[in-house]
Amino acid sequence: MAKRPPAKKYYRYRGPSTELIRFKKLALLATFLALVVVVLGAYTRLSDAGLGCPDWPGCYGRISVPATASDISSAQQAFPERPLEQAKAWIEMVHRYLAGTLGLLVAALALLALLNRKEKKQPVLLPVLLVPLIVSQALLGMWTVTLLLKPVIVVAHLLGGMATLALLWWLAMTPAREQTEAGNSLLAKASLLALLVLSAQVTLGGWTSSNYAALACPDFPTCQDAWWPETDFGNGFDLHHPLDAEPGNDYAGGVLEHPARVAIHLSHRIGALVVVAVNLMLGFLLFSRSENNAVAQSGIALISITAIQVAVGIAIVSFGLPLLLATAHNGMAALLLLSLLTTNRLLRLKI
Repeated sequence: MAKRPPAKKYYRYRGPSTELIRFKKLALLATFLALVVVVLGAYTRLSDAGLGCPDWPGCYGRISVPATASDISSAQQAFPERPLEQAKAWIEMVHRYLAGTLGLLVAALALLALLNRKEKKQPVLLPVLLVPLIVSQALLGMWTVTLLLKPVIVVAHLLGGMATLALLWWLAMTPAREQTEAGNSLLAKASLLALLVLSAQVTLGGWTSSNYAALACPDFPTCQDAWWPETDFGNGFDLHHPLDAEPGNDYAGGVLEHPARVAIHLSHRIGALVVVAVNLMLGFLLFSRSENNAVAQSGIALISITAIQVAVGIAIVSFGLPLLLATAHNGMAALLLLSLLTTNRLLRLKI
């Protein structure tokens, strides 16, 4: 008698646990708040509200902006060199309140990760490492005020905020420990290259903003009616040069000479050309060569966000650095970062 073939075993797919779902939701909330903090930080910097409160973490020695006549009088006496401008002070303090709330969310994420550490797909190391990153961000925020907007500190604070946003989004996209051959594919390598190029451009953008070089070239596509005006790259990118200002001076308005600012601005424009070329090429490859709809859609999103960012950048120069457009430029850079992170994640998933 012929033997019966062994019965097939069927396994029911187990979705993420309740604990992991809770972790992902909290990571998503923290990501949204981090994006708000990054954009509001740009608005604070661009509206010259970075020194709206001359002390830290309070504002004129209080946990809130002085409002009563007596509090305002006391604030003026304590900081006679910094007259209180309530609108700017409130912008700065709201930014600090939101950043503090984000710090609490990051701490909660780290705690949840430790409690869920036995879950197979629960990331632990990254949430824990986010805690010292947030602490360093708080220190940089303090030094931004106490060191009077030194460009190196301002750029470091910006990059720390972008790094926090990126890592939180990476956690929100978890689980994704499985890696396939796609990680070594042309698309994956191109996606990683685009991420590195964007990171360099964000750094250049921060350096441009913190040195008040955004309007060093008031025309487009030329700069001061020339394709290559007088420049000073040595001083423009000397990290110690801004720190040589006379004691007591702050860096609001910038301390570099005009040719140095032109060099910074031109570098940012050249970097933008590289970013656009890389992103458009990557977006086209993702759309045309990927067999997965999610990856193809990420290519469309990348091309769209890049196009909007270019339009915003040109409009900023054409209209003389309007505050809302300049803030949107920073926000679009953050969205580009999230878009490229999503693409990198998709290219490494089993889908």
